[in-house]
Amino acid sequence: MLPDGEARTLYVVDGRVTYEPVAGAESAAEGWIVPGLVDAHCHLGLDDDGPISAEETEAQAVQDRDAGALLIRDCGSAADTAWIHERDDLPRLIRAGRHIARTKRYIRNYAHEVEPGELSEYVAREAQRGDGWVKLVGDWISREEGDLAPSFPPEAFASAIATAHEHGAKVTAHCFGTEVLPGLIEAGIDCIEHGTGLSEDLIDRMVEQGIALVPTVMQTDKFPQYAEAGAAKFPAYSSTMTDLYARRRATLLAAYEAGVALYAGSDGGGMSRHGNIAGEVIAMAEMGLPADYALGAASWRAREWLGWNGGLDEGAPADFVVYDRDPREDLRVLREPRQVVLRGRPVA
Repeated sequence: MLPDGEARTLYVVDGRVTYEPVAGAESAAEGWIVPGLVDAHCHLGLDDDGPISAEETEAQAVQDRDAGALLIRDCGSAADTAWIHERDDLPRLIRAGRHIARTKRYIRNYAHEVEPGELSEYVAREAQRGDGWVKLVGDWISREEGDLAPSFPPEAFASAIATAHEHGAKVTAHCFGTEVLPGLIEAGIDCIEHGTGLSEDLIDRMVEQGIALVPTVMQTDKFPQYAEAGAAKFPAYSSTMTDLYARRRATLLAAYEAGVALYAGSDGGGMSRHGNIAGEVIAMAEMGLPADYALGAASWRAREWLGWNGGLDEGAPADFVVYDRDPREDLRVLREPRQVVLRGRPVA
């Protein structure tokens, strides 16, 4: 049993964990049992061109589930995926509603595209529509500047974050560069996505304020191709992306060593494939994070962060994954779950 490593016999009764022996129980699997994996940055209901059908969304959710991701924080979707809550065979879902971006400053068909004066209004709307999170596009390329630039002024971000908190929602934001981060952190944002522009002083402030980071390492692996694509038309942007890529490992390790809470997110959806939370955990470890920390970032620590059971204690929901080998010793086994149990039922 992870994370403590104790050898125990786990029983499942009525969708819950128990350690009281159950007469007549059928043995389902033996191995290393890990609390259900978490994909903390995922996009159900999106492809490269925008929202997709419910049937296509279901296929994405099944891919994630079969890979062991039993709790998903959907980090922005143009599709209404609330219906997933009604399906016991699909992962538990925490929705952030639809991205909110500046007009003509994000991927087409993905976001509400608004001006600064409208930002708080749309944040209130998505806070009521989602499951306790709102997703902002913090920065994106500005064609006028030819480089990454904040999507909104600091005062608009601050008002929007305050509005979300008033509605009981937390706020996270897409942030590649540095310029947008001071205002978001000062305003009390709850989480940063990607975070490649973090500096030492900003990291320290994140620790002080308890702001989480989801680094999406597999996504930032793509920075060289983004830089190349923009080189001819936007040389400044290309240079920025190249620089961010060059220092991303040092930035991630500095955040870890300072004590920023890091969580795993595959960025599945749109331009990234679903069902690859194992790839993100492995990528985090390859960047230098300890294997057990990277695994916890996609399991027990992430579950606690999102308000679910971290461990598989007596009475906990029976959401777990069984592996043939200890994933702390070989993270590659995450790609080969022996059994996936969701709400007390083997589903894969």
